Amino acid sequence: MIRYLCLFSLCVFHDLPVNGFSAVSLAQSTPSHPASSFSSSVVEMAVDAAAVGEMVEEDHSDHLYSPTKRNDHYGKGSSSDLNVAQYLIDLHDAKATLNFCGGMMFQLVLSDRLKNYLVEVADETSTQQLEIFSASQARMFQIADYEKSANVDNIKTFHGREIRKVTDAAGGMGMVLQLSLADLNGDGENDPEGWTAEEISDYDGWGSDVGRTWRTGERLEKEGFQTYREQFGKDAFGLHHRFYLHFDSGNQMWFSAEDGCEGTPAAPAKKWGWLDAFKN
Repeated sequence: MIRYLCLFSLCVFHDLPVNGFSAVSLAQSTPSHPASSFSSSVVEMAVDAAAVGEMVEEDHSDHLYSPTKRNDHYGKGSSSDLNVAQYLIDLHDAKATLNFCGGMMFQLVLSDRLKNYLVEVADETSTQQLEIFSASQARMFQIADYEKSANVDNIKTFHGREIRKVTDAAGGMGMVLQLSLADLNGDGENDPEGWTAEEISDYDGWGSDVGRTWRTGERLEKEGFQTYREQFGKDAFGLHHRFYLHFDSGNQMWFSAEDGCEGTPAAPAKKWGWLDAFKN
């Protein structure tokens, strides 16, 4: 039987300054009032959740964010030993977030066609496994056979978009990193959520975002992505990038755009209200 220990603290503060966007410290080395004044009161209660019913659900997502637990779950060692495709599928299914630029939380979203393709790659009998590059290849131009183009192979490199003002995106910031399947056969069976012909023709993602074309939902729907606003919201807009995956020195995996912007799987910070601990 799993038993939970829940700690509740009720604190009353008097005349404590609060700085914008900073946490209020519960510990003060020098009281601002005489010792005889009542500056705070704390009530702590240890509650056995097994006795009153489960109050906290066990978090089973550590393998998505911890490199050690990721390797235990999906395979140890280099990318050749890691089931990267299944890892990406699970990140998508869990609505997992990626931390870009030290705090910008993007939900990872796979197009339906890319997800179906990754299901096939994730099969243990598949010989085509996705590749994660080493920490020494922290920029796309450092990988073998790099060229400035819109071409990808769906194994080492991918088509993607950073999308802003997304309705109900995980992470609470309205941001999504979407990956899609590129058409490699030229058979006309394009991913309906993938890059449009216009995105392919004007791609120059090796340069700065300044001057590049950000597309609105209306424009993308006219170019062929007909369900864009239905999926991401009427105000959503975005910029297309080529992406690849690489490790860092701590074995963390990074989703890296060609221009150098990158994010790593990271759980969004939990927000607790006074009554959250009493919710079932």
